[in-house]
Amino acid sequence: MNKTALVTGASSGIGKATAKALAGAGYRLVICGRRKEALETLKNKLSGKTEVHILQFDVRDKEKVKEAIQSLPQDFKTIDVLVNNAGNAHGLDPIQTGSIEDWDAMIDINVKGLLYVSREIIPQMVEKGAGDIINIGSLAGKEVYPNGNVYSASKHAVDAINQGMRIDLNGKGIRVGAINPGLVETNFSEVRFKGDSERAKSVYTGFNALKPEDIAEIVAFVVTRPPHVNIADLLVLPTAQATSTIVHKE
Repeated sequence: MNKTALVTGASSGIGKATAKALAGAGYRLVICGRRKEALETLKNKLSGKTEVHILQFDVRDKEKVKEAIQSLPQDFKTIDVLVNNAGNAHGLDPIQTGSIEDWDAMIDINVKGLLYVSREIIPQMVEKGAGDIINIGSLAGKEVYPNGNVYSASKHAVDAINQGMRIDLNGKGIRVGAINPGLVETNFSEVRFKGDSERAKSVYTGFNALKPEDIAEIVAFVVTRPPHVNIADLLVLPTAQATSTIVHKE
């Protein structure tokens, strides 16, 4: 296979697992993130399987996004698969006491960052009449839970953007789909709780949460379907989870 996949937020969690899964499926990789050391470690692990190129940037910085993607060497310039994975939750506060800095971070990363990266990649997909775009959303984009106000709003925006992309790109040969996980055991909660590892750990205790590899396997499955098949919107929950607030714990 001579296809290239670009994965944002590839230094950890779902993004890292997705890079591994796509390498296993034969894709060349452009792995993107803010932490160069983590990206270098991942590149070294995957170098025996496929070609890997690193782009270090923060998706919130539209100029850096543009500069990084335009700097891709010739062998990596044509992106066949875009996985918009970069995203974060910051804080878990009621709306009346929420941190504006947290709100800005979630909207800038989860919404604007996704748009900045997509805007750089989509025109080339349109030009060649082919491509896959996978937007990593969330159960929080399908419902709202207490104190999840702005995070849920940002993931509802991803849901709307995913639908809008699919409509606007209809007839262009580009498949667009979203994968919306429930509880996945990553460093997500540690970021949300600003390094409080005990509080973060408690989120995943008492039940079998999804693993990053579970979502990564689904990404690889989706992009390797026959060309006439587009998995447009997929909600994935651990068996113990019914909604954002209903989780059966032992």
